[in-house]
Amino acid sequence: MIRILKKLGIKPKRTVRAVMFMNEEMTSTGGRTYAEEAKTKGEIHYAALESDRGVMDPRGFSFDADSLKLEKLRTLAPWFSPYNIKDLNKGGGGSDIAPLKALGALQIGYVPDSQRYFWYHHSANDTFEQVNIRELQMGSAAITSLIYLIDLLDL
Repeated sequence: MIRILKKLGIKPKRTVRAVMFMNEEMTSTGGRTYAEEAKTKGEIHYAALESDRGVMDPRGFSFDADSLKLEKLRTLAPWFSPYNIKDLNKGGGGSDIAPLKALGALQIGYVPDSQRYFWYHHSANDTFEQVNIRELQMGSAAITSLIYLIDLLDL
């Protein structure tokens, strides 16, 4: 996502970070530690997006937001529908970004097509060689587009 923004010469109004966490499924140490550091430093996190459902074709995003905010986010649908990205629903991110909710961050979950998820997830086949580069690129473009629009339109 950051590479795409740089290549296009887009300079968001807000700082964009890519953060990778460890130990999410056992103790959520990474997400909790990140949020604690952000709080200590007085950082404001406008939104946090978690991508932890695989790297298949993008289908949409889920948001942990009240109904008014959700309706504003759904106004983005026309930007995504030409790419068969139609799910802009209530939901949220996941355990990695959940600690940032207490700091006011909008929680977003990336939603890819899930048909092949358990072919790979937590199996011997769960290796980088299994990733379809086109699907990875499409997901990256979808995530970049969403973050760009949220930043641009102050959603």
